[in-house]
Amino acid sequence: MSEQYEYVPHRLLRRRVRDLASGTEGELMAVINEDVSDCPTYERWMELAYIRGASGREFTTAVENVVAAYDQPARRT
Repeated sequence: MSEQYEYVPHRLLRRRVRDLASGTEGELMAVINEDVSDCPTYERWMELAYIRGASGREFTTAVENVVAAYDQPARRT
């Protein structure tokens, strides 16, 4: 039996990121290649990003949805 997950390096680890799917921002805590299959006869691997939001709770999203979040400059009025 193989491991159910493995950590993957990512250039945005410990940086502020945005989840494109939800628009939520937070800190990228980990990227993990996980076996997401619920069937014991085959494996289905997917890279998931773990993001810690402002509330302190972590959520997952597909790693393809993660982009760097940049603070927008203040608007002059």
